[in-house]
Formats: sequence, structure tokens, C-alpha cells
Amino acid sequence: MATFDLKLNALPRGSQQFSYSLDGSIFADAEPIVVLDAAVECSVAVERKSDTLYHLVMECRGSIVVPCDRCLDPLTLPVDTAYELSLKHEGDEWDDSVDGVLVIPARTSELDLKPLLRDTVLLTIPMAHYHAPGECNEAMLHYVSSDDDNREETAATSDDDDNDIDPRWEALRRLKDNENRQNEQE
Repeated sequence: MATFDLKLNALPRGSQQFSYSLDGSIFADAEPIVVLDAAVECSVAVERKSDTLYHLVMECRGSIVVPCDRCLDPLTLPVDTAYELSLKHEGDEWDDSVDGVLVIPARTSELDLKPLLRDTVLLTIPMAHYHAPGECNEAMLHYVSSDDDNREETAATSDDDDNDIDPRWEALRRLKDNENRQNEQE
């Protein structure tokens, strides 16, 4: 099993380069986002500027597989992203309240890069992700659109047929009718 631990105190001053391969297992606990599989290569450039200050540049390229929002079949999405982070190795508590800066306690000797790399990749997933037109599972689309059509047809029928009003809404309908009559008289 590959380790994602960055041994901070062991890094010499200057730049260091690290490489990581991410597969689907790294995303197993990434709820509510479901990642079925991944093949992403990440390079992490770490520059130690002082005893307590580091600069990280994470670049990730590859692909991830997620379920399509329309048909639920696997959908491959490209990953090509970079994220920069300043790391301050000082103080007593973890603090990520400043964007692009992570403060870790001085007593911590290692930084687990796994959540940083995972989140960097997850942020590449668009809000709505679905196949290009014509590439979705036709059987599923037919099933989904049949249900939608039936719901729309039912709603249209009930709107057109005022005689079959739900008795629970009858009082509201009478109020609305009275208001309309009053507006007409004015």
C-alpha cells in the first residue's frame, strides 16, 4: 500500500518532487460523491522555505469514473487540475480558515496528502455530469422519460378537470372564487 505521508521535518530546504498514483480505492469514503474508479497521476512539488513554512503545488492528470446523472451508467471524466497550498508548521491547532493556507500543529511531524489529493480531484467533477447526447443508456432513458411523461400527463389531466377536485382543497377553491368575484365587481 502506497503511503501518502509527507515527512515534514525530514525534508531539506529547497524543492522536492513526489509522485502518487490514485485509483478508485482512495475515493471509497468520499460521500456523497460516488467515484466508481480512477486512474490519476499526481505530482506534488514541495518547497521548504524555512523551518516552519512550505509551499506545495499539486498537479493531477488522468480520469475518474462516476455514474451518469441521467442513466446511471459509468461516465469517464477527464482530470487535469492543479492546486497550490502554503503550509505553516507552527502553533497548537489545525487551521484551514484562510483560503490556500493550512496551519498544522508544530508537534505534527507528518502530513497525510491523501485527503488533499482526493479533494483536489473531486473538485474537478462538474455539478451535473452526464453523457453526451446519444451516449446514455437508451433503456434507462426510456424508462425515466416514460415516468416523467406519465407524471406530466397526470398533472395536466388533473388541472383540466375541475370537477374531480380533492375535497380537501374545495374550501380553498371557494375562497379563490369569492376573491375573483369581488375583484370583478370592483
